[in-house]
Amino acid sequence: MWYMRQFGIILGVTCVGEILKYFIPLPVPGSIYGLVLMLALLMTGLIKVEHVKEVGEFLIEIMPLMFIPAGVGLMTSWSQLKPFLLPLAVITAVSTFVVMIVTGKVTDFLLDRKEGKEKNG
Repeated sequence: MWYMRQFGIILGVTCVGEILKYFIPLPVPGSIYGLVLMLALLMTGLIKVEHVKEVGEFLIEIMPLMFIPAGVGLMTSWSQLKPFLLPLAVITAVSTFVVMIVTGKVTDFLLDRKEGKEKNG
């Protein structure tokens, strides 16, 4: 029953994110609103990590399965993608490296900040 409650919390926040998409006139997907809302709820303590931890870990573990439909979609539209293959490969490689660099820098910053607080506190 505990898992159903955790899944319900995640599903509820996701649903609110989808609803926000219709009320906020920005070209942002509802899933992003849901993620930002979940982050805000976790940061404020309205939702504790323990309230969603096990189901969140399960969803992360099965995440590769969620890419199968996208991969099949790419295979079915291969003829349309062929002319754009080189630019698409370059954009994918560059954006991957940019994301990796930014993620590393943010992680370094947060770790340095955490170590600074531990030394001072």
